Amino acid sequence: MLAEGVADFATIDRILVDAAGFRLGPFGLMDLVGLDVNHSVHKSLYEQYFDEPRYRPSYLLEPRVAAGLLGRKTRRGWYVYGQDGAAEKIPEAPAPARSALAAWVAPNAGPLKELLAKLGAQIETGAKPSPQATCFVAPLGQDATTTALQLLIDPARTVAVDPLFGFAKRRTLMTTPVTRAAIRDAAHGLLASDGVPVSVIRDSAGFVAQRVVAHIINVGCDIVQQRIATPADLDRAVMLGLGYPQGPLGMGDAIGGGKVLTLLEAMHAFYQDPRYRASPWLRRRARLGVSLLTPE
Repeated sequence: MLAEGVADFATIDRILVDAAGFRLGPFGLMDLVGLDVNHSVHKSLYEQYFDEPRYRPSYLLEPRVAAGLLGRKTRRGWYVYGQDGAAEKIPEAPAPARSALAAWVAPNAGPLKELLAKLGAQIETGAKPSPQATCFVAPLGQDATTTALQLLIDPARTVAVDPLFGFAKRRTLMTTPVTRAAIRDAAHGLLASDGVPVSVIRDSAGFVAQRVVAHIINVGCDIVQQRIATPADLDRAVMLGLGYPQGPLGMGDAIGGGKVLTLLEAMHAFYQDPRYRASPWLRRRARLGVSLLTPE
């Protein structure tokens, strides 16, 4: 996502810490482990699994490792660390001032419609938006552009809000490449008007949290599919080692195996990247409607 220009590293970390409940975002975690260690592990996994795309190292890491930007142990990695070991505070841009807004909400986005009404938006009830409306969508696994085109609404007036983890702790607002700045800023101002922070990102199938969390769950499913660990042991190891509130399989159950499969299939169709290819373990259990922790 960083390589694609979807968002900066601090924004990605904020979304995963606030919305998904991670103790550290991926970039903070890399700094803790060490960028050199992280890069070596990825290269080793990639080679041992015969260039399996899920373990393909990011080209962003090698130049940083070569430059000695290794994370906390060198006081600079993705973040800069002071003498006390604390990471620099990267300020978040303030939200624009709230303005009056007429909102048309996609038919399958009921919770988002309720939020916008609570925030005081003028909700349109027609099957199609008026020429003045800001069009709000809440896709799963798709980007704002694809969703706008499917719904036959104007991409220049369309914004997307990530519904996966609800809207209580942080909201992620996504634009199409042609969303007008005034539309983006009005939506941002409205979504932030009750004090909940809002992150604005560029178009990305699966937003940030959807992509990262679905990938973690999918890799966890592959590990148990290969009999490397039992489902219970895998989740326990991840919770103890990484401080996640749930292991990958428990996280998948909390979201819903069917929903995770939908996310992966949509992202795989869009990106054509094998890293989003759904694990057989996930696919079977999602179709059966049973827990991802169900052993064989």
